[in-house]
Parts: sequence; C-alpha cells; structure tokens
Amino acid sequence: MDTEELNDRFGIEGEIGFAELEGELPFAVISNKYAEADICLYGAHITGFQPRGQVDVLWMSPLSSFEEGKAIRGGIPVCFPWFGPHASDSSLPQHGFARISMWEVSETKSLSNGESYLSLKLSSSSKTKNYWPYDFMAEMIFIIGSRLTVSLRITNTSNENISYTAALHTYINLSGIENIAIEGLENTHYENQLDGARYVQKEKLLKITQAETRHYFDTESDCIIHDPFFSRNIRIKKTGSKCSTVWNPWAETCAGMNDMPDNAFETFICLETVNKINNIIHLAPGEMHETTAILNVESSVFS
Repeated sequence: MDTEELNDRFGIEGEIGFAELEGELPFAVISNKYAEADICLYGAHITGFQPRGQVDVLWMSPLSSFEEGKAIRGGIPVCFPWFGPHASDSSLPQHGFARISMWEVSETKSLSNGESYLSLKLSSSSKTKNYWPYDFMAEMIFIIGSRLTVSLRITNTSNENISYTAALHTYINLSGIENIAIEGLENTHYENQLDGARYVQKEKLLKITQAETRHYFDTESDCIIHDPFFSRNIRIKKTGSKCSTVWNPWAETCAGMNDMPDNAFETFICLETVNKINNIIHLAPGEMHETTAILNVESSVFS
C-alpha cells in the first residue's frame, strides 16, 4: 500500500498522515496538541518524539541507514524474536527480524483526550520462517500524547508452544553523557555483558563513565534519567518486562560503527525495556504477551 492509499484509508486530517521520508521509506507523521512523532513502517520504528516546547526525547544517528535490509540506528528499534545475537546461528540478524521487516498499518484513531493512536502489525510468513519457524502475530501500538507509550504485543498463532526474547531498544537524547544520572536501579542484580559476570548495583544513581552493557534482571521499577542541562527528567515506566538494559558503546566501539559519528556516545543512552535472562517469554497456542514502555518528560530538575 503506497502512502496515497495509506492516507485515504488511515489518515486523520491535521493529525495523522503518511509520507515517504528518509530513504523513500513510508512513515506515519503525527502531530497533535501534545507532541509530534515520526514512525517508520519499516521496522515499526519510531524515530522522533518531541513534546511541545521540548527537544526530541529520542536520539537518532545522523549516519543511520534508511534502506531495507539494514537496521535504523536510533529511536526505538523493536528486537524480536531474539534480543542480541541469535543463540545458535550467528549468521541470523542481530536482534531478530522485526526491525528489518516492513509492517502494515492496522488502525489509527484520535483518542478522546487528544492523544493519537497508531497500530502496526507483522504476521508470520514464508519470509519470517526463513529466520524463525513459528506462526505468530506481532503488533506495535503507539500512543502519542504528552507522554509516549510503545507496546509490543505478541500472539502465538501456531499449534505449538513458542519462546522468544525481545526489547524496546530505546535511545534517549541527552545534553551530554557526563551530565546525566540514572535512578531506579539501586540494589538491583545485573549481568555485565562485557565481562560475563553478575553484580549488584549498590549506588542510588548510575553515572556512565565508560562502555556499559548491563542487563538488570528481576526489576519492574521505573527508571529516571536526570538531565539538568536539558532541564528535564525522563521517566521510563514499563509493564510486561522484568529486565532493563543500559547500553552505551563509548568511544572506541562507537568509532568502529559506520552508522554513528565517532562522538555519538556523548549524546545518548539506551535504557531498554527487555524480556531476557529469567524473563524469557513462553506462550502456549493462542496466548499473548505485551511488553510496554512509557516515556514521560518531567520538568523537575535533579540536583
């Protein structure tokens, strides 16, 4: 369905439209009294969420690819049906196939409170079965208001049990990595992917001063990114997830990534809503699981 057909069927005048933006990929472009947002149908990937009077909450790489077969760098990539490398076949795509698949629009609506609703879907097909042999229905639901709600809903449409890992791989836009602190992970166990060991974070506030890939588990707590130079705190609330990942590649790794500027690590942090470790999702036939992240900008400043 081209963007003209999408506008005819799903457009809402003055609020939700469809256009070919980066790389001629189709995007939903949303604007309401609360915020503006851009959501690429390729990957069901939100690339921008800007509440009125704020800088963008989401970070996007200026060097990101926008072409089919390659992942978009920044925003909120959707990792499914595995998070990270495939457990047994390194030739399969990192973080699964959802973020490199074209999704279909299933519904748009203007909510009574002025928020905007968009639902995208991805069904199992011969193409997805080249990667993962199961029948499923995936849905990405976006609610754009003063806060951003993003939900990944997976339904097992096969006649056998399935298991998967997943993540909403959220890139948060920062004034500077040295300025921020993350609250909400005190006394939480985590697995450090960089050395393979497990630890407990004792500090109330996490400061990022080096490369970090931390998978915190057995946690459903809100996390707050304090960014006083942007005069805002960003609270990430979640449901359907008991794992949170904090990632920043730091200078050396960043310099080796061709879809990021060498200094990109200075202006983002990934704080991800995850199903992993002891929160792998198991679904019997007909069962559904929903993983949700809610991003809310709070104007109070941490000091």
